[in-house]
This record gives sequence, C-alpha cells and structure tokens, in this order.
Amino acid sequence: MGHAPRRADGTLTSWNDDRGFGFITPVNGGENVFAHITAFAPGDGRPKLGAALSFEVEIAEGKRQAVRVRSAGRSPAIARNQQAPQSRTAPRSSRPVAGRANYLAIVVFVVGLGAVNVFWPVSIWVIGVYVLASVVCFIAYAVDKSRAQSGGWRVSEKTLHTLEFLGGWPGAIVAQQVLRHKTRKASFRSAFWVSVVANLLVFALVTTPIFALVTAPAFRLFTEWTTRPPF
Repeated sequence: MGHAPRRADGTLTSWNDDRGFGFITPVNGGENVFAHITAFAPGDGRPKLGAALSFEVEIAEGKRQAVRVRSAGRSPAIARNQQAPQSRTAPRSSRPVAGRANYLAIVVFVVGLGAVNVFWPVSIWVIGVYVLASVVCFIAYAVDKSRAQSGGWRVSEKTLHTLEFLGGWPGAIVAQQVLRHKTRKASFRSAFWVSVVANLLVFALVTTPIFALVTAPAFRLFTEWTTRPPF
C-alpha cells in the first residue's frame, strides 16, 4: 500500500498577485517553498499575505514547489466538496465585472468618429493609429495572460496603460472580454478608464477646431518670446 503524501503547514510570507506566485515559510523552519497560483484550491479565493496554509511539496526542475495548497485546517473532504460546485459555476464567476457592456464604449467612439468626420474630415492616419495600437494592445494582453498562467515575467500595467492611452484601448476592451483578463482588479480598471478618457480628450483636441483654439494663444506667446530683443 502506498502512503499519502505528507502535508506541511506554513505561512504565505511573499506574494505577487500580478504575476501569480509567491513563497510559503514552513512553520517548522527550513527554506521557503515556491507556490504558484495554480497550486491553490479553487474554493479558497485569492492568496493573501500572512495566510496560514497547508501544502505538499514536490520537486519540479530541481526546485521545491508547493502543490495542493489550501487554507490550514481545511480537510481534503471539504476541499473536494467545495471544488465540485466551484467547477460547475466557473463560467458564471469568470465573467468580467463590467461584462460586454464595455463594447458600448467602442460603438460610441466609432459613432463619434463618424460625426466628427462629417464636420472636420479626420485623416486616415488617425484611424490607422487606433487600429495598429489596438492590435498591439491585444497582443500585449494575450502575452501577459499567458505569462500569468505559466509564472513568467508579466507585462507591466504601466506598459498596458501606455498602449491604451496611445489609442489601443479598443483592443484592450476586446482582449479583456475575449481573454477574460484584467477585468476584476479595481485599481487597474480605474487606471484603464483614465487612459481611455485621456486618449479621447487628445483625440478631440487634435481632430476638431478646439486644438487650434487651445494652441493658438500658446503659439503666439512663444513666438513673441523668441522674437523679443534680449535687452
């Protein structure tokens, strides 16, 4: 008869939620053990620093790695009972917070672009920038999700928001819905919409007479300053 793997207790003393991994410090001492997000029981929710955990240890690529991690005191029977309903409801719980209503922002933008083009023709390069930036942004989201699942180096949130501000936010919305990625972290969602609003403000300035009204006084002051005698 085989023996069941021996479990150990420890505390989550390091955790990078963006990259999905951290380290557990065993209560009985010894080296910290690497733990990936995929090793945690689905019913326990997101790992939190300081959480008391129970886990098993396996050797992967010559390194100690925690597997079958769950909250301390949670029996295997309870874990199995909670995993079953979790798997059945996974499609519902995995839906983005904002849902597909975010697509409405793209629709409104396209309609607004058409309206602006009626009164002030929009250069084709402006549309090209949005298309190219959206494709690049979608790819960046896909790479980030892939690395999150594999434990690799993530694409920084700053990079994603920069791409969104440069016109890639429509692609970001599509990526969020299609890939089910970056839809639940409140701080990221807030920064995302700030990037969208900032981009639309720049778009309005560049494609409408507002740009001339705003820049003309500044240009005139700059011209007067550069042509003023030094003494």
